Amino acid sequence: MAKRDYYEVLGVERSADAAELKKAYRRLAMKFHPDRNPDDADAEASFKEAKEAYEVLNDSGKRSAYDQYGHAGVEAAAGAGGGGFNPGDAFGDIFGDVFGDIFGAGAGGRRGRGNVFRGADLRYELDLDLETAVFGDSVNITVPTLASCETCEGSGAKPGTGKTNCQTCGGAGQVRMQQGFFSVQQTCPKCRGAGQIVEDPCGACRGQGRVRDEKTLAVKVPPGVDNGDRIRLSGEGEAGENGGPAGDLYVDIRVRPHAIFKREGADLSCSVPVSITTAALGGSVDVPTLDGEVSLKIPAETQSGKVFRLRGKGVKPVRSRATGDLYCQIEVETPVKLTSEQKAMLKQFEESLAAKPDKHRPRHTSWTDGVKRFFDNMAS
Repeated sequence: MAKRDYYEVLGVERSADAAELKKAYRRLAMKFHPDRNPDDADAEASFKEAKEAYEVLNDSGKRSAYDQYGHAGVEAAAGAGGGGFNPGDAFGDIFGDVFGDIFGAGAGGRRGRGNVFRGADLRYELDLDLETAVFGDSVNITVPTLASCETCEGSGAKPGTGKTNCQTCGGAGQVRMQQGFFSVQQTCPKCRGAGQIVEDPCGACRGQGRVRDEKTLAVKVPPGVDNGDRIRLSGEGEAGENGGPAGDLYVDIRVRPHAIFKREGADLSCSVPVSITTAALGGSVDVPTLDGEVSLKIPAETQSGKVFRLRGKGVKPVRSRATGDLYCQIEVETPVKLTSEQKAMLKQFEESLAAKPDKHRPRHTSWTDGVKRFFDNMAS
């Protein structure tokens, strides 16, 4: 049986952040947990499905593989590292992530594992002009973030001092409490799960271990990127807590509108104005491309709206080896600000065409006939 899309399983958008994923997972876990649905095979299957979806999407590496390759990418990673669904693990995880959030932090929750926390991932929208998106470049960006405090080296304690074990929890970060017939653990209210207390906090970060900062990064933009593409910079997100690893920075690409070209995937398009004379008698016009100007041959009797294709003059997308084409749409330009002499010449020219309208203006003749038939049908 084919697996459902993980985002569909959790009922979230593909852009959902960690908080939205966790909220959706908690809701489904509470609804379908086997303890609340004894002897219900469908509920157990839904519970396992939700847990699997959450474990993949909540892991930045697995989520990236899934977004790019779907279930095949995740299964390939699982095959390399082993693993599988274990009901016992699911039980402990659900009480840690769900009940732990209700009562504090559960026995199986992630907050008690070494009291080290990974930094948050960051997103940055990078606006590029079309030329940079097509040919690639290195672009410097400035990102606001939380960085490890240099004064206390991230400990939160004043230099020369250290942390002491919390007397309330004995350094465990959690305290046990009784909830009816349940005996559960919750986050220690004194140290907030850290297990240690800073008695003399660092003045630079006020005991937080992190400070607000800005950093300038060079983002290597590969050739052919387009709207919606994303570049991941590992370890360039917010600093972790208590020496934890930093998060990642995701750079979302936005391409600005171009004055001449419109892009659709690998293809470009543009409008090319030509004079009445060139359109009627034929000739050539210089057309801009991303590689420079080329000469476009205009056949005689070319009508406005005619589209010519220049092969290989489009874009080579970042995930493809084939270069697209450039589509040039002809716009026959009507002369303006004519002199009296020019107007007279045009009137004389028009009179010469009127002598044989079927020959010189076939589209006008067919259009006039169509209008006449329309009104005849309306009257009948």
